[in-house]
Amino acid sequence: MESILKLLELMEDILDNSSAVPFTGKVMVNKEELYEIITDIRLKLPNEIKQSKWVLEERNKILIDAQKEAENIIKEADDKLSKLIDENEVTKKAYEQAEEIIENAKKNSREMRLGAIEYVEEILLAVENTIKQTLENIHNESSKLEESLGKTINLLQSNRQELKGKNT
Repeated sequence: MESILKLLELMEDILDNSSAVPFTGKVMVNKEELYEIITDIRLKLPNEIKQSKWVLEERNKILIDAQKEAENIIKEADDKLSKLIDENEVTKKAYEQAEEIIENAKKNSREMRLGAIEYVEEILLAVENTIKQTLENIHNESSKLEESLGKTINLLQSNRQELKGKNT
């Protein structure tokens, strides 16, 4: 492309340095010299166009490759973001499940503690009732014993009186 530009500059120089035709704004040029330059331009133009076309195609390929690479990078970033979001969701669900397990454990612990207190209260009530019953039994038996011992004392006193009465 550069050689074509040089040839065009050469043509401009020829036109600038050519003799002017008075009162017409036209110039006189060497016809053969201009035809040679035009032929050179024609010969070089297809190569220059081919090179330009190749450069444009390469530029387009590079742009397409860059676009594909950019799309791949964006897709990878989206995938990583999705994975991080999923991992975050898994972590969040794990924390929720842990909280639920802890709450259930606390609830079960309260229920077990209340159940144990109830059970102990029932046992203590049963022991208390047994002790009361035993005390009542002891009281009844001691009353019977006291009555029996009282009768025995009375009988002994009566027997002693009788013995004293026979001795006298």
